[in-house]
Amino acid sequence: MHPHLLHNGQVRDTRELLLSPGQVGYMNGWGVFSTLRVADGVLFAFDRHFQRLKRDAGRVRVPFEYRAADLEKALLSLVDANRAFNATLRVAIVRNRGGLFEAPQLKGDADLVAFTADLTLWGEGVKLGYVEHGRYAAWPFAGTKLTSWAHNLTWNEEAHERELDEVILLNEKGQVSECTSANIFAIQRGEIWTPPVASSGCLPGVTRAILLEELSIPGLTVTERELTPADLEESEQVFITSTTRDLIPVLEVNGIPLHQNRKVFERLQEAFQEYRSRYVAGRARFKEIPAV
Repeated sequence: MHPHLLHNGQVRDTRELLLSPGQVGYMNGWGVFSTLRVADGVLFAFDRHFQRLKRDAGRVRVPFEYRAADLEKALLSLVDANRAFNATLRVAIVRNRGGLFEAPQLKGDADLVAFTADLTLWGEGVKLGYVEHGRYAAWPFAGTKLTSWAHNLTWNEEAHERELDEVILLNEKGQVSECTSANIFAIQRGEIWTPPVASSGCLPGVTRAILLEELSIPGLTVTERELTPADLEESEQVFITSTTRDLIPVLEVNGIPLHQNRKVFERLQEAFQEYRSRYVAGRARFKEIPAV
């Protein structure tokens, strides 16, 4: 984490004591969050992150009183304070009131907290495993990006103990849903498939949405389709996507090597990078990126 964070619109030192145990959202995971990619000082795909954050806050009754322009301005003040012009940014809105153990004299109904960190080098590919019943597609809050994240952190830690990078979460029907912090895609005969939000229980990731809605590549289609583990293992290429990872090939699942036909994947990867470059260029804040 970088030395400054954003707390309710103010840039503060990360060593300051700003929170109270009586803020119920922190004790109960009652909040929503999003992770953004800062590219050349621009919050990439900010509009999509904002809309999902607002939607999720409404789902779980977290007060959301922010306008997009004001929130973007506040987050950019943190980027500038940390000189985090190419970095990862996490923003969370956490509810303060509710239940039996609410602290007295709380100043607001919710806290907004954001911080930045260096980009992670994820390598050339990932090794995955399976977790059965990792998602419940029929759950009313399926697809909501909640701060109640302990189950994902537990599975991720267990994966690392097994010398894996991540795990694929299967839903109650045994279908592929997503990873703990990434969406998953499979390529077969020029078609690129990812599990449907409605029936798989997966999160509607921002990178996932860009691949489905923004990219147009001759001869290739990106669509939703229910997937099984067998579908992944028979595909020409499997890859995962997230804001922090972009697109990364899956090398193996449960120790079984997967096909690595990179031709279609590389076209998709190039198209995504070109889309981000255009987005950033259209919202450039600096003529030259300040030296870090």
